[in-house]
Amino acid sequence: MSALQKPKELNGNVETQGAALKTESCFLFREEITDTLRSETELLSITYNAQSQFQKVQVIETSAFGKTLVLDGKTQSAQIDEFIYHESLVQVPMLAVGFSLGDRADPGATGAKRAYIGGGGELATAREILKHPSIEEVVMVDLDEVVVETSRTQLPEWGQGCLDDPRLKVFYEDANAWLDRPDSATGTFDLIVMDICDPDEAGPGIVLYTKEFYELALTKLRPGGVLVTQSGPAGHLNCKIVFTTVHHTLKQVFKHVVPYSSEVPSFGSKWGFTLAFNAPPGPPAGSTSGTAVPSLSAEAFASLSSAEVDARLKARLKNPDEQLKYYDGICHRGCFGLGKQIRKALAEEGRVISKTNPVFGDE
Repeated sequence: MSALQKPKELNGNVETQGAALKTESCFLFREEITDTLRSETELLSITYNAQSQFQKVQVIETSAFGKTLVLDGKTQSAQIDEFIYHESLVQVPMLAVGFSLGDRADPGATGAKRAYIGGGGELATAREILKHPSIEEVVMVDLDEVVVETSRTQLPEWGQGCLDDPRLKVFYEDANAWLDRPDSATGTFDLIVMDICDPDEAGPGIVLYTKEFYELALTKLRPGGVLVTQSGPAGHLNCKIVFTTVHHTLKQVFKHVVPYSSEVPSFGSKWGFTLAFNAPPGPPAGSTSGTAVPSLSAEAFASLSSAEVDARLKARLKNPDEQLKYYDGICHRGCFGLGKQIRKALAEEGRVISKTNPVFGDE
């Protein structure tokens, strides 16, 4: 677990044998990456400290990562690199919406109009979705109003005023319960984004990683719609904790599933995401071929050329070069270029997360 450490004397390195020890004193923020590996950085200040009905909510500042939102001792996002996480989580699937409909000739015509966010309390996920002019409504459902209000007041750079955008509707409810209602109450979506704690941290929220939840989410997607979920650490030492099981669970529900990752320094590891969609039955509009269209698979989307990704971005955003700090065509190829050993772990994973068997960890 992470800890806001009490003042501690730190003995500096001994440059030569017998030399006097150099001593410094500082506060530390310490966080586990695995059971045997942790990160540590200088803690400059604790600017906000509260206990909501559900969790401990803190805003701290560290020398390495700047302002940081911490929930129950775990880093949620940090000023220095939150844009990497949130662009990875949102801009990749936003570009995939409509891909299975065969929109490669005119990607601007199939941009997402309605999106659902499960979680997203930092407001940066909504910020990223709302960059797209095609979006008419974003429904964000987060259980903890304290996190959202803390982000609004203490971390305004994250949301950038998105709560004032009339396209954003926020509900402080259970994300699963809100969605698990008739379509007449929820409507359907072009994009479902799950921006929630890892299943090994989420307690009751683990239901949002289960096969049953993904089956529900599938019924709420429109033709050409996409689901994406943050999928926990995806590094060599920790990819089996969450990443591989989420991927395998989604494969039980969706026909097209593809994992990807980005380096998020404040998380201490590469971070995983999983994108999933079903191609609609039959060939794409205007096609005379059969129903099998491998060129519209998730793997085909992952393999798009840098030029085609950049063209899709320009068709869907007003000015992607200015609006995005991380994601572009070259970055796209890197995100999906997982290492051989990670691909092997994904292929060998056999566990499925369900309500009756909420497995996680690397046992």
